[in-house]
Amino acid sequence: MAPPKPSRNAGWIGWLPLVVLPLAALALYNLLQPWAFMWILAVSIYCGLKWLTWSKARGHVPHAAWRSIAYLVAWPGMDADSFLDARKVAPPPRFSDWTRAVLETSLGATLLWVVARSVPQAPALLRGWIGMLGLILLLHFGGFQILALFWQGLAVMATPIMSAPLRSESLSEFWGKRWNLGFRQLSYDLIFAPLHRRLGAGLTTLLVFVVSGLIHDLVISVPARGDYGFPTAYFIVQGLGVAIERSPAGNRLGLDSGVRGWLFMAVVTAGPVFWLFHPPFVMHVIIPFMKAIHAV
Repeated sequence: MAPPKPSRNAGWIGWLPLVVLPLAALALYNLLQPWAFMWILAVSIYCGLKWLTWSKARGHVPHAAWRSIAYLVAWPGMDADSFLDARKVAPPPRFSDWTRAVLETSLGATLLWVVARSVPQAPALLRGWIGMLGLILLLHFGGFQILALFWQGLAVMATPIMSAPLRSESLSEFWGKRWNLGFRQLSYDLIFAPLHRRLGAGLTTLLVFVVSGLIHDLVISVPARGDYGFPTAYFIVQGLGVAIERSPAGNRLGLDSGVRGWLFMAVVTAGPVFWLFHPPFVMHVIIPFMKAIHAV
Protein backbone atom coordinates (compact mmCIF):
# COMPACT_ATOMS: atom_id res chain seq x y z
CA MET A 1 0.00 0.00 0.00
CA ALA A 2 1.35 3.43 -0.93
CA PRO A 3 1.98 5.82 1.95
CA PRO A 4 -0.68 8.50 2.38
CA LYS A 5 0.04 11.85 0.80
CA PRO A 6 0.77 14.68 3.23
CA SER A 7 -2.32 16.73 3.98
CA ARG A 8 -2.63 20.26 2.60
CA ASN A 9 -4.95 21.17 5.47
CA ALA A 10 -3.23 23.72 7.68
CA GLY A 11 -5.26 22.76 10.75
CA TRP A 12 -6.23 25.13 13.52
CA ILE A 13 -2.62 26.14 14.18
CA GLY A 14 -2.39 27.39 10.62
CA TRP A 15 -5.56 29.48 10.97
CA LEU A 16 -4.96 30.73 14.52
CA PRO A 17 -2.71 33.75 13.71
CA LEU A 18 -5.20 34.93 11.08
CA VAL A 19 -7.79 35.19 13.86
CA VAL A 20 -5.64 36.34 16.78
CA LEU A 21 -3.42 38.94 15.08
CA PRO A 22 -6.19 41.07 13.49
CA LEU A 23 -8.21 40.92 16.72
CA ALA A 24 -5.17 42.12 18.65
CA ALA A 25 -4.74 44.92 16.11
CA LEU A 26 -8.41 45.93 16.40
CA ALA A 27 -7.91 46.31 20.15
CA LEU A 28 -5.61 49.25 19.33
CA TYR A 29 -8.33 51.09 17.40
CA ASN A 30 -8.64 53.97 19.87
CA LEU A 31 -5.00 54.01 20.94
CA LEU A 32 -3.24 54.79 17.67
CA GLN A 33 -3.32 57.41 14.97
CA PRO A 34 -5.50 56.21 12.05
CA TRP A 35 -2.50 55.78 9.74
CA ALA A 36 -0.57 53.74 12.32
CA PHE A 37 -3.65 51.62 13.06
CA MET A 38 -4.09 51.01 9.31
CA TRP A 39 -0.54 49.72 8.92
CA ILE A 40 -0.71 47.51 12.01
CA LEU A 41 -4.05 46.05 10.95
CA ALA A 42 -2.83 45.45 7.39
CA VAL A 43 0.40 43.82 8.60
CA SER A 44 -1.51 41.63 11.07
CA ILE A 45 -3.77 40.30 8.29
CA TYR A 46 -0.77 39.85 6.01
CA CYS A 47 1.19 37.92 8.65
CA GLY A 48 -1.78 35.70 9.39
CA LEU A 49 -2.19 34.88 5.71
CA LYS A 50 1.53 34.27 5.25
CA TRP A 51 1.53 31.81 8.15
CA LEU A 52 -1.56 30.08 6.77
CA THR A 53 -0.11 29.60 3.29
CA TRP A 54 3.21 28.40 4.73
CA SER A 55 1.40 25.96 7.04
CA LYS A 56 -0.54 24.51 4.10
CA ALA A 57 2.60 24.08 1.97
CA ARG A 58 5.28 22.92 4.40
CA GLY A 59 3.88 19.43 4.84
CA HIS A 60 3.92 18.41 1.18
CA VAL A 61 6.74 20.53 -0.30
CA PRO A 62 10.22 19.30 0.67
CA HIS A 63 12.39 22.34 1.26
CA ALA A 64 15.34 23.74 3.16
CA ALA A 65 14.71 25.63 6.37
CA TRP A 66 16.12 28.86 4.94
CA ARG A 67 13.37 28.92 2.33
CA SER A 68 10.73 28.90 5.05
CA ILE A 69 12.41 31.78 6.84
CA ALA A 70 12.81 33.71 3.59
CA TYR A 71 9.19 33.11 2.59
CA LEU A 72 7.85 34.27 5.94
CA VAL A 73 9.98 37.38 6.45
CA ALA A 74 11.48 38.41 3.11
CA TRP A 75 8.91 37.78 0.38
CA PRO A 76 5.44 39.42 0.08
CA GLY A 77 3.98 36.83 -2.32
CA MET A 78 1.55 34.11 -1.28
CA ASP A 79 2.55 31.19 -3.52
CA ALA A 80 4.30 29.15 -0.84
CA ASP A 81 4.39 25.98 -2.97
CA SER A 82 6.52 27.58 -5.68
CA PHE A 83 8.78 29.60 -3.38
CA LEU A 84 9.60 26.68 -1.08
CA ASP A 85 10.10 24.05 -3.79
CA ALA A 86 13.76 23.86 -4.86
CA ARG A 87 12.71 21.72 -7.85
CA LYS A 88 11.14 24.82 -9.40
CA VAL A 89 13.99 26.94 -10.74
CA ALA A 90 13.38 30.53 -11.77
CA PRO A 91 15.15 31.83 -14.90
CA PRO A 92 17.74 34.52 -14.20
CA PRO A 93 16.30 38.05 -14.35
CA ARG A 94 17.15 40.24 -17.30
CA PHE A 95 18.96 43.55 -17.03
CA SER A 96 15.89 45.29 -18.44
CA ASP A 97 13.82 43.90 -15.55
CA TRP A 98 16.22 45.44 -13.05
CA THR A 99 16.19 48.74 -14.91
CA ARG A 100 12.40 48.90 -14.97
CA ALA A 101 12.15 48.05 -11.27
CA VAL A 102 14.67 50.71 -10.29
CA LEU A 103 12.94 53.32 -12.46
CA GLU A 104 9.52 52.53 -10.96
CA THR A 105 10.97 52.69 -7.45
CA SER A 106 12.56 56.05 -8.22
CA LEU A 107 9.36 57.38 -9.79
CA GLY A 108 7.35 56.32 -6.74
CA ALA A 109 9.79 58.01 -4.36
CA THR A 110 9.75 61.16 -6.51
CA LEU A 111 5.96 61.35 -6.51
CA LEU A 112 5.79 60.74 -2.77
CA TRP A 113 8.57 63.04 -1.52
CA VAL A 114 8.92 65.63 -4.31
CA VAL A 115 5.81 66.03 -6.46
CA ALA A 116 3.26 65.79 -3.65
CA ARG A 117 5.18 68.38 -1.65
CA SER A 118 5.11 70.80 -4.59
CA VAL A 119 1.30 70.76 -4.87
CA PRO A 120 -0.32 73.72 -3.06
CA GLN A 121 -1.87 72.79 0.27
CA ALA A 122 -5.39 73.85 -0.73
CA PRO A 123 -6.23 70.77 -2.88
CA ALA A 124 -5.26 68.39 -0.06
CA LEU A 125 -7.08 65.51 -1.72
CA LEU A 126 -4.88 65.88 -4.80
CA ARG A 127 -1.77 65.82 -2.61
CA GLY A 128 -2.99 62.65 -0.97
CA TRP A 129 -3.71 60.94 -4.28
CA ILE A 130 -0.28 61.81 -5.67
CA GLY A 131 1.37 60.51 -2.51
CA MET A 132 -0.74 57.34 -2.56
CA LEU A 133 0.16 56.69 -6.20
CA GLY A 134 3.82 57.20 -5.32
CA LEU A 135 3.53 54.77 -2.42
CA ILE A 136 1.97 52.11 -4.66
CA LEU A 137 4.74 52.53 -7.25
CA LEU A 138 7.42 52.54 -4.56
CA LEU A 139 6.22 49.34 -2.91
CA HIS A 140 4.18 47.17 -5.25
CA PHE A 141 5.82 48.02 -8.56
CA GLY A 142 9.30 48.96 -7.36
CA GLY A 143 10.44 47.49 -4.07
CA PHE A 144 8.53 44.23 -4.37
CA GLN A 145 9.73 43.83 -7.95
CA ILE A 146 13.35 44.31 -6.86
CA LEU A 147 12.81 41.71 -4.16
CA ALA A 148 11.38 39.28 -6.75
CA LEU A 149 14.39 39.82 -9.01
CA PHE A 150 16.73 39.23 -6.08
CA TRP A 151 15.16 35.86 -5.32
CA GLN A 152 15.03 34.94 -9.01
CA GLY A 153 18.76 35.64 -9.14
CA LEU A 154 19.08 32.89 -6.53
CA ALA A 155 16.92 30.60 -8.71
CA VAL A 156 13.96 30.87 -6.30
CA MET A 157 10.58 30.88 -8.01
CA ALA A 158 9.31 34.27 -6.83
CA THR A 159 6.62 35.62 -9.14
CA PRO A 160 6.40 39.44 -9.09
CA ILE A 161 3.33 40.85 -7.34
CA MET A 162 2.54 43.10 -10.31
CA SER A 163 2.83 42.10 -13.95
CA ALA A 164 2.37 45.18 -16.16
CA PRO A 165 -1.36 45.61 -15.39
CA LEU A 166 -1.78 48.42 -17.94
CA ARG A 167 -1.09 45.87 -20.68
CA SER A 168 -4.25 43.97 -19.79
CA GLU A 169 -6.63 43.49 -22.71
CA SER A 170 -9.54 42.48 -20.52
CA LEU A 171 -10.85 42.94 -17.00
CA SER A 172 -10.30 39.24 -16.31
CA GLU A 173 -6.67 39.52 -17.35
CA PHE A 174 -6.18 42.58 -15.15
CA TRP A 175 -7.44 40.92 -11.96
CA GLY A 176 -6.46 37.34 -12.75
CA LYS A 177 -3.01 37.64 -14.30
CA ARG A 178 -1.52 41.07 -13.70
CA TRP A 179 -2.73 42.94 -10.58
CA ASN A 180 -1.65 41.87 -7.07
CA LEU A 181 -0.86 38.27 -7.94
CA GLY A 182 -0.21 37.54 -4.28
CA PHE A 183 -3.90 38.02 -3.45
CA ARG A 184 -4.90 36.28 -6.67
CA GLN A 185 -2.98 33.16 -5.61
CA LEU A 186 -4.41 33.36 -2.12
CA SER A 187 -8.01 33.77 -3.23
CA TYR A 188 -7.67 30.91 -5.69
CA ASP A 189 -6.27 28.52 -3.07
CA LEU A 190 -8.63 29.46 -0.23
CA ILE A 191 -11.88 30.34 -2.03
CA PHE A 192 -12.06 29.48 -5.72
CA ALA A 193 -10.46 26.03 -5.74
CA PRO A 194 -12.56 24.53 -2.90
CA LEU A 195 -15.87 26.16 -3.90
CA HIS A 196 -16.11 26.55 -7.67
CA ARG A 197 -17.44 23.03 -8.32
CA ARG A 198 -20.14 23.48 -5.71
CA LEU A 199 -21.16 27.07 -6.50
CA GLY A 200 -20.10 27.37 -10.12
CA ALA A 201 -17.26 29.44 -11.51
CA GLY A 202 -19.28 32.64 -11.95
CA LEU A 203 -20.71 32.80 -8.44
CA THR A 204 -17.39 31.80 -6.86
CA THR A 205 -15.58 34.50 -8.82
CA LEU A 206 -18.07 37.08 -7.53
CA LEU A 207 -17.57 35.74 -4.01
CA VAL A 208 -13.82 36.28 -4.36
CA PHE A 209 -14.43 39.92 -5.24
CA VAL A 210 -16.83 40.35 -2.31
CA VAL A 211 -14.26 38.93 0.11
CA SER A 212 -11.61 41.22 -1.36
CA GLY A 213 -13.95 44.16 -0.87
CA LEU A 214 -14.62 43.27 2.76
CA ILE A 215 -10.88 43.00 3.46
CA HIS A 216 -10.28 46.38 1.83
CA ASP A 217 -13.16 47.86 3.81
CA LEU A 218 -11.54 46.58 6.97
CA VAL A 219 -8.13 48.04 6.14
CA ILE A 220 -9.37 51.26 4.47
CA SER A 221 -12.73 52.32 5.89
CA VAL A 222 -12.25 51.20 9.49
CA PRO A 223 -9.06 53.26 10.03
CA ALA A 224 -10.64 56.17 8.12
CA ARG A 225 -13.81 55.86 10.23
CA GLY A 226 -16.04 56.67 7.31
CA ASP A 227 -17.53 55.67 3.94
CA TYR A 228 -18.02 52.07 5.10
CA GLY A 229 -19.03 49.72 2.30
CA PHE A 230 -17.61 51.73 -0.58
CA PRO A 231 -14.54 49.50 -1.11
CA THR A 232 -16.81 46.45 -1.05
CA ALA A 233 -19.09 48.11 -3.59
CA TYR A 234 -16.05 48.81 -5.77
CA PHE A 235 -15.08 45.14 -5.87
CA ILE A 236 -18.66 44.04 -6.47
CA VAL A 237 -18.59 46.26 -9.56
CA GLN A 238 -15.38 44.52 -10.62
CA GLY A 239 -17.00 41.11 -10.20
CA LEU A 240 -20.06 42.18 -12.17
CA GLY A 241 -17.75 43.62 -14.83
CA VAL A 242 -16.00 40.27 -15.18
CA ALA A 243 -19.40 38.55 -15.47
CA ILE A 244 -20.47 40.98 -18.22
CA GLU A 245 -17.17 40.51 -20.05
CA ARG A 246 -17.58 36.71 -20.02
CA SER A 247 -21.27 36.78 -21.00
CA PRO A 248 -22.42 36.06 -24.57
CA ALA A 249 -23.15 39.76 -25.04
CA GLY A 250 -19.68 40.65 -23.78
CA ASN A 251 -18.13 38.21 -26.20
CA ARG A 252 -20.11 39.68 -29.08
CA LEU A 253 -18.97 43.17 -28.11
CA GLY A 254 -15.35 42.03 -27.92
CA LEU A 255 -14.89 43.00 -24.28
CA ASP A 256 -12.48 40.15 -23.65
CA SER A 257 -9.61 41.25 -25.89
CA GLY A 258 -8.05 43.99 -27.98
CA VAL A 259 -8.75 47.69 -27.75
CA ARG A 260 -12.35 47.23 -26.63
CA GLY A 261 -11.25 44.89 -23.89
CA TRP A 262 -8.63 47.39 -22.72
CA LEU A 263 -11.12 50.26 -22.72
CA PHE A 264 -13.68 48.22 -20.79
CA MET A 265 -10.99 47.26 -18.26
CA ALA A 266 -9.88 50.88 -17.87
CA VAL A 267 -13.42 52.22 -17.38
CA VAL A 268 -14.46 49.55 -14.87
CA THR A 269 -11.27 49.71 -12.78
CA ALA A 270 -10.64 53.46 -12.84
CA GLY A 271 -14.19 54.82 -13.07
CA PRO A 272 -15.29 54.00 -9.49
CA VAL A 273 -11.79 54.12 -7.95
CA PHE A 274 -12.91 56.88 -5.57
CA TRP A 275 -15.12 54.25 -3.94
CA LEU A 276 -12.02 52.21 -3.17
CA PHE A 277 -9.73 55.00 -1.97
CA HIS A 278 -12.46 57.29 -0.76
CA PRO A 279 -11.89 60.84 0.55
CA PRO A 280 -12.05 59.96 4.29
CA PHE A 281 -9.24 57.45 3.77
CA VAL A 282 -7.09 59.90 1.83
CA MET A 283 -7.71 62.79 4.24
CA HIS A 284 -7.61 60.95 7.56
CA VAL A 285 -5.08 58.20 6.86
CA ILE A 286 -2.90 58.90 3.81
CA ILE A 287 -2.16 62.59 4.36
CA PRO A 288 -1.32 62.17 8.08
CA PHE A 289 0.94 59.25 7.11
CA MET A 290 2.64 61.43 4.51
CA LYS A 291 3.22 64.04 7.20
CA ALA A 292 4.68 61.39 9.48
CA ILE A 293 7.25 60.39 6.85
CA HIS A 294 7.92 64.04 5.92
CA ALA A 295 6.42 63.71 2.44
CA VAL A 296 4.38 66.92 2.91
